[in-house]
Amino acid sequence: MNIVLLGAPGAGKGTQALRMEEHYKLTHISTGDIFRHHMRRQTDIGNLARSYIKKGQLVPDEVTLKIVSLALEETKFKDFLLDGFPRNTHQAELLDGLVKIDKVIDIDVDHAVLTDRICGRRSCVECGYTAHVSTLEDSSVCPKCGCEMHQRMDDMEETVKSRLSVYAEQTAPLIDYYKSKGLLVTVDGMGTPDEVFAEIRKVLG
Repeated sequence: MNIVLLGAPGAGKGTQALRMEEHYKLTHISTGDIFRHHMRRQTDIGNLARSYIKKGQLVPDEVTLKIVSLALEETKFKDFLLDGFPRNTHQAELLDGLVKIDKVIDIDVDHAVLTDRICGRRSCVECGYTAHVSTLEDSSVCPKCGCEMHQRMDDMEETVKSRLSVYAEQTAPLIDYYKSKGLLVTVDGMGTPDEVFAEIRKVLG
C-alpha cells in the first residue's frame, strides 16, 4: 500500500504518520525530517534547504525530488507513506511517473488552530522529541533526555503565517488533483490524535 499524506503545517501529519507506519507496516518517508537531518549537520543540501525554510518558502522541486527518489528506491517503491511530498501538482505528476499511489489522505484543520499548534511547538536539540508548551512542565528542558528544548525557525509566528500562505497557494491544488483521480479522502483533523487515527483506519481498513 503506497500512501500520500496531505495537510497544512501543524495538521498532525507527523503524529498520524508514526501511527500508520506501525499499524500498517509502512516505511515513513518525511522530507521535513530528511532536510532537518541535513541542516543539523550543515551539509550542502541542508544549508540550501535552510535558506528557503528561513524565508517561509518551499524547498525547490529539483532539490526535494532528488532526496525523495533515493528514499523511494530504498523501499523498492512499495509499502511507503509519503509525508511532505508532493507539495504541488508538478511534483505529483513527476511522482506519478515514478510509482503508483493507492490512496491520498488529507488531514483538514482550521488555520487558526494550526497557528496555535505550530507556534507553541518546542523540539529537543539532541533527541528530536517534540511537544506543545501546554504539555510541558518546563518548556526549556526535554522531558525525555534533559537537553535543551527550542523553537525551530519555521515554527516562529511570522514564518508560520508565510508557510500557511504558501501552502494555500501552492499545495492546496493537490487536493483537486488527487480528487480528480479518485484517490483523495479528507479526514477531520480537529479531534484528538486517537480520533483522527480512528478515521484514517476507517478509510484504509
